Amino acid sequence: MKPILNTAVAALALASMGTLAGATELRLSHQWSSKDIRHQVAQIVADEVAAAGVDLEIKIFGSKSLFKPREQYKPLSRGQLDMTVLPLSYAGGQQPAYNLTLMPGLVKNHDHAARLSHSPFMEALEAKMAEDDVMVLVHGYLAGGFAGKDKCITKPEDVKGLQTRAAGKSFEQMLAGADASIASMASSEIYNAMQTGVLQAANTSSSSFVSYRIYEQVSCYTPAGDVALWFMYQPLLMNKRTFDGLSEAQQNALVAAAEKAEAFYMEEAKSQDAASAKVFRDAGVEIAEMSVEDFDAWRALAMETSYAKFVEEVADGQALLDLALAVE
Repeated sequence: MKPILNTAVAALALASMGTLAGATELRLSHQWSSKDIRHQVAQIVADEVAAAGVDLEIKIFGSKSLFKPREQYKPLSRGQLDMTVLPLSYAGGQQPAYNLTLMPGLVKNHDHAARLSHSPFMEALEAKMAEDDVMVLVHGYLAGGFAGKDKCITKPEDVKGLQTRAAGKSFEQMLAGADASIASMASSEIYNAMQTGVLQAANTSSSSFVSYRIYEQVSCYTPAGDVALWFMYQPLLMNKRTFDGLSEAQQNALVAAAEKAEAFYMEEAKSQDAASAKVFRDAGVEIAEMSVEDFDAWRALAMETSYAKFVEEVADGQALLDLALAVE
């Protein structure tokens, strides 16, 4: 009886080891807290894949606990990291074309962003990602606006002579073209800079305006609405070789999870813009609205400044820009 029992126990142990050995764990890195929309997108993918029962687990390392924010793309491309959510422009040093994903006036609103994400323009960027062994699982753009300490900012003339913080080099180039004085700093420094009089205007994401309580320091806020100047592409990326190495069932589970996460991403991004406007309004801040004419004026200025500089610096920059501008 004892030998039979030992054999049964051994068989059960081997079966358990086989199950464990068959399970695949993927590591996903990002820089945000668990409350952030980008973490929620990653969590949806992880939860949906787990529920699919395909022996695939996604372990999320948030709050820059695995890699520093701007240092995630390179390990992803080398297969040292399986997945990440990050602003693609962070990797502009490796692929200068990615700087188009944080370009003023290139995206008008969230619906336009969705069309861009599934257009020949994005296909061209994805071809460059493939060169780095990287692929997109979830597309997503987040929007932002302007805030003024003493006045509303909707059109280029409004920033003339103001000490202004912009989100990224391309925005700085455009604002400088509008005769603003540029102050480069992280979003987390805007509050103190406005409090001490160093800064008179700022441009950043809807979520940053709220999380850093900028409403305590400004008199007017121009949120993303029917049109917005600030859009930043922040996808969930995956190492392509890792994806190709998964079973068909695991790949299908990832793709299905990504579709659900992408739908959530877009709706939640829209909600964040509206929520930020409410926070500022409730704090007694005037809410301004950028008109289509204002947007067109900004884009015309960007064409002369940011876009021209991009085309000058990137070998196939004009072709990529034309693809983006062709998306209505």
